[in-house]
Amino acid sequence: MNVPKHIAIIMDGNGRWAKKRFLPRIAGHIKGAEVLRKTVRFSGELGLEYLTLYAFSEDNWKRPEEEVQGLITILRNFLAENTKEMVQNNVRVNIFGHIEDWPKDIQEALRKICDMSRSNTGIVLNVALNYGGRTEIVDAVKKIAGQVKDGLISVEDINERIVSDAMYTAGIPDPDLLIRTSGEMRISDFLLWQISYTEIFVTKTFWPDFSKKDMLEAIEDYNKRERRFGGILSSGK
Repeated sequence: MNVPKHIAIIMDGNGRWAKKRFLPRIAGHIKGAEVLRKTVRFSGELGLEYLTLYAFSEDNWKRPEEEVQGLITILRNFLAENTKEMVQNNVRVNIFGHIEDWPKDIQEALRKICDMSRSNTGIVLNVALNYGGRTEIVDAVKKIAGQVKDGLISVEDINERIVSDAMYTAGIPDPDLLIRTSGEMRISDFLLWQISYTEIFVTKTFWPDFSKKDMLEAIEDYNKRERRFGGILSSGK
């Protein structure tokens, strides 16, 4: 089986999973955090080089205060309970997004897991926290504008490589496959620049039920695709 180099996942359906079981929404988020940890583990076992997870969008702050505070607690506990294991398992962690909006202790914990895992050589785990695809593009534009202002580059120098290098994902290959759980058919402001030629797989499985079997199903479907990147196959199709 041809395992993609880089898989991105929009982890969706925690609330609906909980509602279906007559549980509070936060129960779905707690279960989702457990599945995140398991997904990182079996992704490494499959030989995946990069895994990018959409964990918290900028728009998630608009949710009820009780739910937001619950998500903050889950993140705090997840970092406390899993930092050591991920570092020992050779996982390298990157965080995408504006972490300055998180409580100070969480900011410190996020920097700690990134620093402690920086030299690891196993699967690279990119976690989008307080992330927005349009915000990332705006930040990249500001960075490039600053380079032009400082005389480091000229306007004529700007090309796709310059833009890619200004994104949060600089140095990381674009996703080969994007998986969205819960059956929703939208991108939700995730990696708008990076997924221009990414294959998309949507599963009706809610994130708390996502398993290695679901991942393998997505990869199997991916292996049936003919990636042409806007061109044609040698057969002329």
